[in-house]
Amino acid sequence: MRAVSLAIAFVSAVCFGFSGPMAKYLGAAGLTPLESVWVRMAGSGVLLILALAIVRPRALRIPRARLPFLVAYAVVAVAAVQTLFFLAITRLPVGVALLIEYTSPVIVVLWVRFVRRVRLPRAAYLGALIAVVGLAIVVQVWEGLRLDALGLVIALVAGACCAGYFLMSDSFSDDVDTFGLIAWGMVGSAVVLLPISQPWNIPWEAFGTTVAIGGHSLPVAGAALWLVLVATVIAYFTGVTAVRRLSAAVGATVASLEVIAGAVIAWILLGEHLGAAQIVGGLIVLAGALLAQSATVRLAPEAPEAAEAVRV
Repeated sequence: MRAVSLAIAFVSAVCFGFSGPMAKYLGAAGLTPLESVWVRMAGSGVLLILALAIVRPRALRIPRARLPFLVAYAVVAVAAVQTLFFLAITRLPVGVALLIEYTSPVIVVLWVRFVRRVRLPRAAYLGALIAVVGLAIVVQVWEGLRLDALGLVIALVAGACCAGYFLMSDSFSDDVDTFGLIAWGMVGSAVVLLPISQPWNIPWEAFGTTVAIGGHSLPVAGAALWLVLVATVIAYFTGVTAVRRLSAAVGATVASLEVIAGAVIAWILLGEHLGAAQIVGGLIVLAGALLAQSATVRLAPEAPEAAEAVRV
């Protein structure tokens, strides 16, 4: 049973890994990052709501008292995370953007310690330090910050919003269904992004074309469909299912494979290569984030809210 749960989590990580590469194909077809995000959120939200309306209609019921939280969740945990990531990959390789975004568990640890004032073991701080060192290697600071500075800032803010997703995901009770929250969160983010993305200006005719990146051609409609169905709908459903079947720490750990999956997929489909130093630095970032998060989870017997802070 545990092996099946781990396999589901692995599938989720691989599916999420397609997000960046598919978004770059949409960008090559003429869509802006914000337009690509809107297509992803609106398409996924509509599909999820239709599916839940058929198989699990009660999941769509959100108590009126939870509406403010739903709005905040849609803006921070969905719209901001996805938009900033899509903007980051226009200036950074997909793998690098993912690596930086996955410093979010470290941000969660710092939030728990200094905002929630929960005492943490030394391993938590050591993990944070290791992650910072790894990040310095990723950006190759000894060579004058070779990566795009604005792209790095955008990716770091995306990581902060991703940390907000982890923290907010545990702040709702059983009166809100997780699947319903995801579905309405996506629809809500599409609504929030409506005046910014301006989907009425999307070059819809581009979806009937084919684009080539890194020597590989792909139909734009196929890339959009894959982004919606695989990288969002299936990714979220398998991800939530895995976290419910596994502990939060194990689920989040396996989810970090998205970084590796995204980099490998970008290498295959986009021809993007990470340097040796960036690969080593990325592994260090992940190791530090994992150590910090695991240390927080181990506090569960003494301080349950620390463990709750990192549940996804």
